[in-house]
Amino acid sequence: MANTGLDTLQAFDLGNGNKGWFYSLPALEKAGIGRISRLPISIRIVLESVLRNADGKKISDRDVKALAAWNAKKPAAEEIPFVAARIVLQDFTGVPLLVDLAAMRSAAQKLKKDPKVIEPLVPVDLVVDHSVQVDFFGSADALRQNLEMEFKRNRERYEFLKWGQQAFKTFKVVPPGIGIVHQVNLEYLAKGVLSARLDGKDIYYPDTLVGTDSHTTMINGLGIVGWGVGGIEAEAGMLGQPVYFLTPEVVGVHMTGQLKMGVTATDLALHVTEMLRKTKVVGKFVEFYGPGTASLPVADRATIANMAPEYGATMGFFPTDGQTVDYLRMTGRSEELITAFENYFKAQEMFGIPSRGDIDYSVDLDLDLSAVVPNVAGPKRPQDRIELPQLKDRFLKLFETPVAEGGYGKTTLDLRKKAVLDLKHAIVDLPPVPSYGDKKMKISASESEMRDHHPTQTDPAKLPEATFPDGTGILGNGSVVIAAITSCTNTSNPTVMLGAGLLAKKAVERGLRVSPYVKTSLAPGSRVVSDYLNKTGLQTYLDQLGFNLVGYGCTTCIGNSGPLSAPIEDAIAENDLITASVLSGNRNFEARVHSSVKANFLMSPPLVVAFALAGHVDIDLSTEPLGRDQNGKDVYLRDLWPTLEEIRDAMQLALKPEVYRRLYKDFSEQNPQWNEIPSSTGDVYQWNAKSTYIQQPPFFENFSMQPGSISEVRGARLLGIFGDSVTTDHISQAGSIKKDSPAGRYLLDHGVQQVDFNSYGSRRGNDRIMTRGTFANVRIKNLMVPGTEGGVTVHYPDGEQMSIYDAAMRYQKENVPLVVIAGQEYGTGSSRDWAAKGACLLGVRAVVAESYERIHRSNLVGMGILPLQFREGINASTLKLTGRETFDVLGLGESLKPKQEATLVIHRPDGSEQKVPVVVRIDTPIEVDYYRHGGILPYVLRQLVVHAA
Repeated sequence: MANTGLDTLQAFDLGNGNKGWFYSLPALEKAGIGRISRLPISIRIVLESVLRNADGKKISDRDVKALAAWNAKKPAAEEIPFVAARIVLQDFTGVPLLVDLAAMRSAAQKLKKDPKVIEPLVPVDLVVDHSVQVDFFGSADALRQNLEMEFKRNRERYEFLKWGQQAFKTFKVVPPGIGIVHQVNLEYLAKGVLSARLDGKDIYYPDTLVGTDSHTTMINGLGIVGWGVGGIEAEAGMLGQPVYFLTPEVVGVHMTGQLKMGVTATDLALHVTEMLRKTKVVGKFVEFYGPGTASLPVADRATIANMAPEYGATMGFFPTDGQTVDYLRMTGRSEELITAFENYFKAQEMFGIPSRGDIDYSVDLDLDLSAVVPNVAGPKRPQDRIELPQLKDRFLKLFETPVAEGGYGKTTLDLRKKAVLDLKHAIVDLPPVPSYGDKKMKISASESEMRDHHPTQTDPAKLPEATFPDGTGILGNGSVVIAAITSCTNTSNPTVMLGAGLLAKKAVERGLRVSPYVKTSLAPGSRVVSDYLNKTGLQTYLDQLGFNLVGYGCTTCIGNSGPLSAPIEDAIAENDLITASVLSGNRNFEARVHSSVKANFLMSPPLVVAFALAGHVDIDLSTEPLGRDQNGKDVYLRDLWPTLEEIRDAMQLALKPEVYRRLYKDFSEQNPQWNEIPSSTGDVYQWNAKSTYIQQPPFFENFSMQPGSISEVRGARLLGIFGDSVTTDHISQAGSIKKDSPAGRYLLDHGVQQVDFNSYGSRRGNDRIMTRGTFANVRIKNLMVPGTEGGVTVHYPDGEQMSIYDAAMRYQKENVPLVVIAGQEYGTGSSRDWAAKGACLLGVRAVVAESYERIHRSNLVGMGILPLQFREGINASTLKLTGRETFDVLGLGESLKPKQEATLVIHRPDGSEQKVPVVVRIDTPIEVDYYRHGGILPYVLRQLVVHAA
């Protein structure tokens, strides 16, 4: 705790005659240190952390005073040393983080140091939520079957997590089948205010965190400061390093009015995403205020905050107020905690939604909630909002737009192309399921058995023609083949989830069914959702439309949508159809949802149900019927849409604090499969060389206590030239592993059958898989190889085309460093550390881009890769790069400064050369140190070992 000359420790009333102590920001202002009462609330909470943790070493009085003097219009170019109170992980990002910690312990042991010097210094919670896949759907047994499959596929990973739980004192695991990390965080892990005993006093402070998932920002809806960081940065934070970031601008969004009837929180979130992405808020805090903000319940606030990565902000923050207190009470937090929370924030003068003029913001924006209309986003990016009535025309326009301009490059002739499916065969044909030991799992079924598996998928010939708007048994361009109520963005929001259930009820009562080629699924963010859907009787109607519960986790949104039926997949491939997915998620990047589905639209859960009923996206739901009822009468969306009163009545019946307390009480008792997983013991992990899931990474091979020197890059070759908006999904995918990919061939060579490949996300603990999967997304376009998709490049000087992985390995043998060239917003999307780790292990020394997304730039530095940025107007096209060139990066040395200029020298095949000025995007002094040490992990390991000595 604070050990400075700034004496601000004061008492406040905890209620019941008790008192707590806190580091008072009002006292800091009274001492003449900044106009703190004019600071955005988000900045004040960060300031409190800096003040409380100032120790005269890592954090000084100067750091406190610099942030207290925050200038709205021109924030000082100072780095802030932020110490988060806790860290949250999900398993896709958490497993490699734990692998790195285990590797650091092994390295410490090799140096003859106590391996226990590697120990998280703040509480760490890992929620296993990314591993469940939708293999089974449309039946009452889908949850059990998918969970059983999950445990069998991921046994090695779960054994490793259980080792970590016993090896590290502050590392806890929420097991599979409980919920999505962000909803579990919102409903259970978050406390709002925390306390620690120090010198006989109970010191209270705000609950703050960083997480290894970019949507950690969802917690901002509860008034908690937190955001997503790369796993690399999170490890440093766990091990005692502050999270350093440049003093941000804060964009204030002044909300007025109220949402109109029929407009959901999802519609608002997509509206905000488009609005703020256009405003360019990358690297900035966004803070919502005003009377419109005060009218929003926490669930709606969390829906908007969740999508901060989609609009590019570090945070989408909502201050605390009575709505926050109501949410804490509704979700079963103790009255003692709630009282402490409210009294603490009032004592800090940070309680209540600010009004216009109360706060100084860098930029002020206005949003009238009454102007928001129903909408969707897609088909490739979450910021590409489409008003609902315009979706049909937008899809048809994109269908005929050239690929180079972001469309599909088809013609009206292609639009009329249809595939007549043998739906009877499609019904019978289940996705392939592996056998495990003596317990054989069914891979085919009779028609009657399949009817039991999916009651809505009966013989189409026996159903009314109106059930299938596209034509019975006909799949075409625009057909919806995946309809998923999924992802933390919306499943944490009772209003839209109950709305989906009410819409399903009305649809069933009118006799509507879902087309048999639509793969339907419901994956809530927590078991609380199932409780209230069952209590209200609405789950029954969702079941009748095929939206049976498939699991509790991040399924379709992360790419775990599971396989499509073989006839449907074959029809898409053979006819080159542009089919669609509709999902209530936050991500729809190319090939993320499913590699065969090219058009992916984000929308609210009720709209997911509506489009599943319609069966296609080239429809105007404001004027066209989505089906016909049992009497042959047209049914419109307006006929099914629930009223506010219906939703309100359902919420009053369903949401009870005791439900939250019961479901979050004891995970071990509620998850016997987790209890059956064995665990190795000991402080140091015993690596298994034969494992295809967990391997000791090479980051600490030949590790020494002396860092290397900063040197220039010479004679580099291009590994790839990439365009704008290349996401971390493109760089390091999370979905399925193709049989003929380098990763697939590796698994086959190691005796793993294709049916057991699992996903890239599940194998992030194995660098051999992940390095082979880097730049291997089936939709990534390397402009060095025009007209191709997928992870291919050309090796020079011989000119041979090959996979990026194979070329990188050949360059490594030739001792040739590598460079990547990219366009704008490089690294958009998930906080995926393997997008940087994989590039590092491929031999990439530098990336030169037009601009970067915040987390990925930080991750590149964290792995010792040099991020460089072109001056405006300069790019691969203006430089006429082909890939045949070689490159030098000059101007680097031990005197490297943040954001200094360097020179990119291009050596062309004709012997000429061109010098191009670039900015070194190492943004802070601590990042210079990280880069000098070869990355954050070697830096931290050296610090800890020296301290232990």
